[in-house]
Amino acid sequence: MSAPVAVWGKGPAPGSSDYGKVGGVSAIPVADDVLDPDVPVLTVAEVASRIGQSENKVRQMLRDGHLIAVRRSGELLVPADFVGTEGAIKGLPGTITVLSDAGFNRTEMLRWLYSEDESLPGVTPVNALRTSHGTEVKRRAQAMAF
Repeated sequence: MSAPVAVWGKGPAPGSSDYGKVGGVSAIPVADDVLDPDVPVLTVAEVASRIGQSENKVRQMLRDGHLIAVRRSGELLVPADFVGTEGAIKGLPGTITVLSDAGFNRTEMLRWLYSEDESLPGVTPVNALRTSHGTEVKRRAQAMAF
């Protein structure tokens, strides 16, 4: 006799051995902690408070690639430079997407965002984003893909 089939098309059917188990929960991608110790960081709760959203919303932003987090002592931390009063700073989500499309992992993205480049307004890509130079940052990120 075959196992029961889910009529609704998703998940295990009632009566199967996997019925009632949680599955498909997406993990939050985390970068290695390559940040300089002087870089200020925020907990998920602090980010949520700053942007006026729930902690779940912040976790979704991390899953969706709008922010990047590191883990220290088991706690998710987001560089304070990445967060404005309304969410991720302008240009950051697009830059993360461009870097992801170029094959960068979260750790490489974090390193690049904080790497010094004297020819860039703001000296680092993250500072250039914070000073409304997102177009130049994304252009450089796209150029690295080739």
